[in-house]
Amino acid sequence: MRNLSIIFILTGLILSACKDTKKQETPYLDRAEEVYHLVWEKYRVNEYGLFSEFYPNSYKPDLTYMQGDPSQAKEVSYLWPMSGVFSATTVLMELDKEKYSTFLDSMIMAEQQYYDTLRTPAGYQAYPSRFEKVDRYYDDNGLVGIDYIDSYQLTQNKTYLDKAKEVMTFIESGWSEDFGGGVSWLEGVRDQKPACSNGKATVLALKLYQATKEQQYLDYGLKSYNWVMNTLRDDSLNIIWNSLLTTVNLPSGEVQKHAYTYNTGTMIQSAVRLYNITQDEKYLNQAKALAEGSHSYYFGKTEDGIPYVKDMPWFTIVLLRGYQELYEIDQNPKYVNAIIELGDWAWENARDSNGLFFNDWTGRVDQSKQPKWILDESCMAELYARIAQIKKESR
Repeated sequence: MRNLSIIFILTGLILSACKDTKKQETPYLDRAEEVYHLVWEKYRVNEYGLFSEFYPNSYKPDLTYMQGDPSQAKEVSYLWPMSGVFSATTVLMELDKEKYSTFLDSMIMAEQQYYDTLRTPAGYQAYPSRFEKVDRYYDDNGLVGIDYIDSYQLTQNKTYLDKAKEVMTFIESGWSEDFGGGVSWLEGVRDQKPACSNGKATVLALKLYQATKEQQYLDYGLKSYNWVMNTLRDDSLNIIWNSLLTTVNLPSGEVQKHAYTYNTGTMIQSAVRLYNITQDEKYLNQAKALAEGSHSYYFGKTEDGIPYVKDMPWFTIVLLRGYQELYEIDQNPKYVNAIIELGDWAWENARDSNGLFFNDWTGRVDQSKQPKWILDESCMAELYARIAQIKKESR
């Protein structure tokens, strides 16, 4: 009997150890899920099936990320911040399709609320069309199209593929041959041709080509990629500048030399995908050059050894998308590790009592009492989910 008791005790210890090991094997997936569900808890506006711009939702500051005068935050978020929840959903669904399929359904319904058919071609406006008619941005639509093509790849639901194609049609309507090509930022306003609109359009076109093998999407992806690389790439720094300004007083255009991580990130993604499609080493070499250039330009450490990146959280996650796709080809961990280090530091040093993140991942300034923007939070779920993929975590 004593021997049986010992066996039961040992068996229990082994099972307990296995459970602990199982948990230890998915630390980043655990983090991703914790952050993701916190976003739904704190930001979900159940009345509309949408999300608030900030937590708490009573905080409604002026927003400066749109054309013209600042616009005050409203009852639900604008499209760009909401799309951060969508992209986190698709990455988590890649890790656990069954668990996140209902969340994907909810995100599809949420995104459709921004759909506008009153103008042609149909597209997605910056605020839900049920409330008011507002501007339509080509970069926002690029995000929507990527959401849909990623959803199609996860589900093989042809409706999502058709939606992605429809978005591509809208973006293509913004292309003009002046200044050598490119798409503007805002429908009907031709004052600039930014990397954000054109980089996302390139990624979308190439993803569509890989899903359909329809030549028109590869053709668009190539011409858009070449336009960005020829117009906005800094050959010495190997980063992508923000925009080509095309106002009437700039007949030849002028490169706006503001540096944001995500513009380089989309072009790394595009270069890697072009390499996968064509097997032309030129594109792989360009991806590597952009990765090294962005790493040198944006990343550093304080005098105290704290890692930092010179940009906002979501922009950095878009850069990670490019780094991750390059890592899948060359297995060089240098660039993904730089962002993993940031994510580890932020988890321990840059969160408030609710578990929400500061927008400064160094944590050097206490932002515990500040309202938290949904895009700063949802992108963290995507961050840890992508790290889980890199680390090959699974359940």
